[in-house]
Amino acid sequence: MNFSILMSLYHKENPKFLDQCFVSIWDSQTFKPTEIVLVLDGPLGEQLSVCVQKWQTLIGSALNVVPLPENVGLGNALNEGLKNCSNEWVFRMDTDDICTPDRFEKQIQFIEQNPDVVLFGGQILEFDQNISDADVLKAVPTTYEKIKKFAQNRCPFNHMTVAYKRDVILTLGGYQHHLFMEDYNLWLRVIGNNYQVANLSDVILYARVGNGMHARRKGFKYIKSEKQLLDLKKQLKIQSPFYATIYFIVRSTFRLMPANLLGKIYNTFLRKKVEKTE
Repeated sequence: MNFSILMSLYHKENPKFLDQCFVSIWDSQTFKPTEIVLVLDGPLGEQLSVCVQKWQTLIGSALNVVPLPENVGLGNALNEGLKNCSNEWVFRMDTDDICTPDRFEKQIQFIEQNPDVVLFGGQILEFDQNISDADVLKAVPTTYEKIKKFAQNRCPFNHMTVAYKRDVILTLGGYQHHLFMEDYNLWLRVIGNNYQVANLSDVILYARVGNGMHARRKGFKYIKSEKQLLDLKKQLKIQSPFYATIYFIVRSTFRLMPANLLGKIYNTFLRKKVEKTE
């Protein structure tokens, strides 16, 4: 089956992380992608440019680099990338994460066995610096009904694991401006338009979180984004206006908490520590 990988890269990425990402999606995969569309979201530094050139040499024509003259943000960059994807199925990936070697094989098998599904992802293990320390599970529900219910309160997909039908996403308007929540916004529009969605129960990716990233998601700019989310839920009738407003208040309260307290809540209630097996 032919499929595209879609990634966006900007100048703050670590060249070492980008290199590890490429190894995981090309060298280590049991099923290699047909093409990799890499959007350069604005000018890159010298080291990143050298890394990209290295992989262009190694991968050849299967790597389609799409340079943008200036930084436009993740959502807009992904929209540009979608225009350059030539296959029906597009698999997302972030440039600092690491796929399991069988990620694409498992997702392709799922597509072949579930022809009605247009969007699905999988589970991830989070780590800080070393993948050997990946022991925090970010779990999402696997069935359509559970995903619909989960989406009322939290993002129901791990964005960097998602695969979707390109034409469906474009029909819905692609990624739209929604500060820090472009992906959640898009998933709600897919679900709100009654498309079939799912998630694999398997861990298919190791996600780099690093240095209390989640605890920094606070402040009034995030509350403004939460209000946009509230309005979208009501527009799509994903959730009753009353409960949507309640969750807006709850989520906004979290955004005003001190970073250390927010980090503790995040790690205690929204993530699960898993035991590593030898």
